[in-house]
Amino acid sequence: MGYSRSFVRMNWVTLVLIYMVVVAGSFVRITGSGMGCPDWPKCFGQWVPPTEANELPSNYKEIYSDKRAKKIEKFAKFLSRIGFKATADQIMNDPTLRIEETFNWKRTWTEYGNRLVGFLAGNFMLAMFIWILIKYRKRKLVLITLFNLILMTLEAWFGSIVVASNLVPWTITIHMFLALVIIGIQLYVIREISPVQQKKIELNKTMKWMAVVVLAITFYQMFLGTQVREFIDELKKAGYEREAWTEHLNWTFIIHRSFSWLVLVLMTFMIWKNEKTSKHTIIRTAFVILGLELLSGVLLAYANMPGLVQTSHLIFAAVLFGVLTMLVFRMRRAIIN
Repeated sequence: MGYSRSFVRMNWVTLVLIYMVVVAGSFVRITGSGMGCPDWPKCFGQWVPPTEANELPSNYKEIYSDKRAKKIEKFAKFLSRIGFKATADQIMNDPTLRIEETFNWKRTWTEYGNRLVGFLAGNFMLAMFIWILIKYRKRKLVLITLFNLILMTLEAWFGSIVVASNLVPWTITIHMFLALVIIGIQLYVIREISPVQQKKIELNKTMKWMAVVVLAITFYQMFLGTQVREFIDELKKAGYEREAWTEHLNWTFIIHRSFSWLVLVLMTFMIWKNEKTSKHTIIRTAFVILGLELLSGVLLAYANMPGLVQTSHLIFAAVLFGVLTMLVFRMRRAIIN
């Protein structure tokens, strides 16, 4: 079945919007704007948030602290029911989760912008699902796009948990995991509908499995990077200055850095083999993006981790994950056969 160019293009736009959600989330993180909106989906109880503190009631901190406490209690009960009682108890007994931040309009509107991008991406995904359901009616794609739409809704809901739990570290990791899964599924949809992306990439067995290994390591690397970032947040709370962060990072940072060099070695071999034989553009693209990601990582480690470099590092890692995912999808049939 052929798909219209408009449909294919709109799916690419949807993918870009999903990536923009990741970028916006990173920008929220580096600016410390995660708690800019204390409630969800509204922001300070409004669809368009305030710009000045005098637009809020004088006791707004108590109001939203009480609301957060109720949401935390519900989430803790959910965790207990699925077997995470220790984690639930830890959340319930952490008094810092109920401390509200003072209103800051810049942080509020930064977080609000993040939510707007997420809302736009979600609506594009909904539009693509309806488009497939009405015009193409291909059962496989209907189910896949429906599943991804559900994941996007779950991601948005979990974003409210991240806010309610005052950015508890492990919730941020799960948030990242869901984002990567959503990106992967959207890439699969594009792989199925785009004539260009349906062209199979022929690689020898060694190259095929190296691509899979590099993708797996990159996927894991993004989680390690999130955990490194979470540990940095703890260092900030402990009063360490930016210049001292790298000196106090734990083993997670060491593994993250070591795996980066492993990926570089594997990708260097892949690009060498690629240039000798097939000269696939997608492998060249992955190698260039990896270089940019590693460069930003070096700047993070040895240039006192400037904020915009943190966002760039995440962008390059997420794009590399996407390129490698598409590479594996396009050689998938060759692996199976």
